[in-house]
Amino acid sequence: MKRLASAATLILCWLLPLITMPAPAQQEQGGSGRKIVNRVVPVYPPLARTMNLRGTVRLDAIVQVNGTVKTVELKGGHPVLAQAAEIAIRKWKWEPATHESREPIEFHFDPQ
Repeated sequence: MKRLASAATLILCWLLPLITMPAPAQQEQGGSGRKIVNRVVPVYPPLARTMNLRGTVRLDAIVQVNGTVKTVELKGGHPVLAQAAEIAIRKWKWEPATHESREPIEFHFDPQ
């Protein structure tokens, strides 16, 4: 019985962060259509959870030819949530292309 409780605790500890992290929204219309090769989900900031913050963060990422993020411009959203979104976006990777592209991205944050 003790082993079963330990296994359940381990599974819960592994799954809980996945359940509480917000999923990124689908990419908005108007992007280049480049395929995302590596998508990192932003971590919901502990301060935002304490403040019960929710909302949408809109960003534009300029993606280099090799698929890495060159710059990120905040278009809207709470600064605490925006920082978490920008950290995640800088880790994203797109498929290579022949020219740089502007990729509009939205994240929806909800503490639940």
